[in-house]
Amino acid sequence: MGRVDDGEKNALLMFLEAQRASVLAIVDGLDLEALTTAVLPSGWTPLGLVEHLGYAERHWFQEIATGSTSPLAWPDDDHTPLTTPPPPSVVFAFYRAQCERSNAVLASTPLSAPVRVRHPGWLGDEVTDLRRIVLHMIEETARHAGHLDVVRELIDGKTGLGPR
Repeated sequence: MGRVDDGEKNALLMFLEAQRASVLAIVDGLDLEALTTAVLPSGWTPLGLVEHLGYAERHWFQEIATGSTSPLAWPDDDHTPLTTPPPPSVVFAFYRAQCERSNAVLASTPLSAPVRVRHPGWLGDEVTDLRRIVLHMIEETARHAGHLDVVRELIDGKTGLGPR
């Protein structure tokens, strides 16, 4: 059974890693102003969305899958949702660190392992084990990579960035 789980884990991780790489490739080369300026009426910034994805990794793989998290390097600040005060270097390091922690959980936990903490609301009814957490994070990351892709095109016309 472990071999099947490993093959499935590798496939799921391949797709998740491709979406994570797309997120970082799409924002690569943007200056501070572009990273911290809202382009769409909803008001989110590219840097704020990357931070959001880091929090999503942390929430799903640590809080929900394992039932525990390590302390954050900075407290939740009172700011507009999907914007962020920390500088890009801090946000990108946070995102990468959360992805590494997620990968460690995935490596050490069977896909069929039930969640330790139920996510509130309807999504908690759907995301009941590690397999579904990974599928949700592929979906979440791909969705936001698409948002970032559109914003990048509006900023400087670049399209098709990333491995997918």
